[in-house]
Amino acid sequence: MRADAARNLELVLRTGARLLADDPSASIAAIAAAAGVDRRTVYRRFSSRDELLTAVFQARYDAVEEAVEAARLREAPVAVALHRYVEGIIAVNRAWPVEAGRLLAEDSVRERRRRLIGKVDAFLRRATDEGLLRADLPPGWVSAILPPLVLRAAEDLPDLSPGQAADVVVDTLLRGVGAAYDGAPAKAGADEDGIPGTERASVAAEPARRVAPERRS
Repeated sequence: MRADAARNLELVLRTGARLLADDPSASIAAIAAAAGVDRRTVYRRFSSRDELLTAVFQARYDAVEEAVEAARLREAPVAVALHRYVEGIIAVNRAWPVEAGRLLAEDSVRERRRRLIGKVDAFLRRATDEGLLRADLPPGWVSAILPPLVLRAAEDLPDLSPGQAADVVVDTLLRGVGAAYDGAPAKAGADEDGIPGTERASVAAEPARRVAPERRS
């Protein structure tokens, strides 16, 4: 594929992802117009709207797989890998804001999704084994709450870079499920050693605040 054709394809797919996120019924003509590409060029590449939709969703999964690999979930220190993963997926959600769930009927998409979930779940088990995450939570709880946190950060914190938004997600996650947090919810008044409950909660959460800078090591 020529360089200009590849650029046009990338532009059409990214534009399609953005338009389809706002309007799932967006037509090929509308996507081509928004991308500034002749619709005849798009029709030569995609024989139907469904074929274009499939290409958009597959491109999203390509980006997710790249983010997972870049995070080095098996090799990097767990705090670093967690931040890299969250940062990468936030970037994917912003670049490819479409929800791929509608394509789960396709065997190839289901298999790609299964492999990705397996890699992330294995990493979360590793993070638990190494003490970053609490081991006393119900099975699958962190796997269930992490994706919504990432999605909310991608969509609701547009003024933050992916790295800054990942700081927020990691801090939120570890304050709630981090092994460093060993107390009950903060209470007013002082405990037996004279430390006010709100101050004790702050002290207990302090290690979690230092996770994000470690990603740069």
